[in-house]
Amino acid sequence: MAIMKWDPFKELTTIQDRINRLFDENMGRVRFPDVELSAGSWNPAVDIYETKDNVVLKAELPGMEKKDFSIEVKDNMLTLKGERKSEKETKEENYYRMERAYGSFTRSFTLPASVDKDKVKAKFKDGVLEVTIPKTEAAKPKQVNVEIE
Repeated sequence: MAIMKWDPFKELTTIQDRINRLFDENMGRVRFPDVELSAGSWNPAVDIYETKDNVVLKAELPGMEKKDFSIEVKDNMLTLKGERKSEKETKEENYYRMERAYGSFTRSFTLPASVDKDKVKAKFKDGVLEVTIPKTEAAKPKQVNVEIE
């Protein structure tokens, strides 16, 4: 077994890297008044699932209105674009805190070839956007009857 010299600074560097990563991942959403908001500074949470007849996308767009976002389907790609604008600031003495993210966003999702892009429907209620994309008849499962002899 070889004897190795202990380097305490190597361990400190590893700890510093972990702490930096922790702050980058968890505190990256916090915005301060002097920081310019950049495009794509937040992305709404999205769920995509498939039913027997449809592909469904649900996106959380809290505090937004219909005029604040758009949906486009082109070349088997669904694109959701929008912007959540900042509300007025609340200041009390030397206290200021802004944790909700604001700014513009773009999310794009590849659609399966088996959907009917001409029959896309969308509804927006209580800050949740639901986009329903029906499957083509050829893509829907067919029930096969079995005859008994």
